[in-house]
Amino acid sequence: MNILIAGAGRVGYDLAKTLSSYHNVVVIDRNELALHSMHESLDILPLFGDVEDPATYQKLLDRQFDLFIAVTNRDEANLISVTIARDVIDIQKTIIRLKNHFFAKSSLMQKFGIDDAIFPIELTTNTLLNLLNYPKANNVKSFKYTDKKLISIRLSKLDGPVELVPHGYIVVGIERDREFFVPNRSETIYPNDLIYLFGDDISILKFCKTYGGEEAESIENIVIFGAEKLGISIANAYIQEGKSVKLIEKDLNSCKEANEKLSGEAMVLHCKYSTKHLYSQEGLEHADIVIAATNNDEYNIIKCLEAKERGIKKVVAINHDLEHYELMHSLDIVVVRGPKVSAYNAILERIHSSSIVAERNFCGGKGHIYLYKILENSTIAQKEVKVPKWQENMAIYLIREGAILECKESIKCQAEDLVVAFCTNDQADFIERWIHNL
Repeated sequence: MNILIAGAGRVGYDLAKTLSSYHNVVVIDRNELALHSMHESLDILPLFGDVEDPATYQKLLDRQFDLFIAVTNRDEANLISVTIARDVIDIQKTIIRLKNHFFAKSSLMQKFGIDDAIFPIELTTNTLLNLLNYPKANNVKSFKYTDKKLISIRLSKLDGPVELVPHGYIVVGIERDREFFVPNRSETIYPNDLIYLFGDDISILKFCKTYGGEEAESIENIVIFGAEKLGISIANAYIQEGKSVKLIEKDLNSCKEANEKLSGEAMVLHCKYSTKHLYSQEGLEHADIVIAATNNDEYNIIKCLEAKERGIKKVVAINHDLEHYELMHSLDIVVVRGPKVSAYNAILERIHSSSIVAERNFCGGKGHIYLYKILENSTIAQKEVKVPKWQENMAIYLIREGAILECKESIKCQAEDLVVAFCTNDQADFIERWIHNL
């Protein structure tokens, strides 16, 4: 594909790095230094110019683009760039990143000719909100074509090895001693494994209660470090669910703004220096969950470690830089994608998905999920489809009328079936080719 990216910031760079391996990528930005740095390390075509200036796109009149992705740091620039680019050059599809969720509910999306929009602050907020229903889980994912959930849980409550007999769920990933793999059809689980379950809500909840850690049975008291846009969004979401929220921020002006936006419904605490004394003075030790949601990964790690020292069982760090993910993970901190990482992942998933195929990733990108929806008019409905010969780190299932069926040699497909494949990075290209060619 020919892909045009507006914005050479962190998200633009990460997208260009991934996409330029398989596609022709052009990146526009008025930051000449950022473009030069990107051009030196990546196989992309840099285009110096203002994404809001029609003259910038005149240089591309002789080219057609399959995809235009607007990921500058300003909503206004992203919206205007889509409009201008569509008017000046030939573009098939547009994807835009927006911070303000107002645009999702307005008619502006259609007026600006936007095909798909990513709201990363909302994505991160919703991820944390999902933990209310699964207080012992590390992460919860929902999917486009099914009500099945993918839930990760640390087996800190397990005393010894257990031969797992799945009931209403399947085990689709295990991280053990920092190594991730997709398990065989039957698998023994061990203490402190991080396992990924795919299946029904009720069945997984029962599993979490049996094998989950020492986290509270419900999340009622929430402490959030950071009162920028993300912290306020998270706080507001929990408040709407009737939870008690304490928001801690170093900047006094941010405290005032947060208090105003949350209408005084959260306790906003200003703490410029050490926050350790707040645990006793403000009762933070009674928190069911501590979320470090500042814009600084290192600070988030420190706040999570402080909370763990104080006996808080569930601590969550928002991750903004992919390079810090493994460090957070190794410290046994629950890691949730920050807005920029969420935007990067969501855009890649949208690019590689279609009306019948959806792609997701999990375990920090170590695992991949492919879902193929067999529609009424599908060419493979009522046909026999051969399943790839089993290999390590891949598993293929069929969801039919709510049941998860193991696929061994072939599938007799029916309309409304859902084919679901799980694999590790090294099997992703193989599985992707197979499922897109069904």
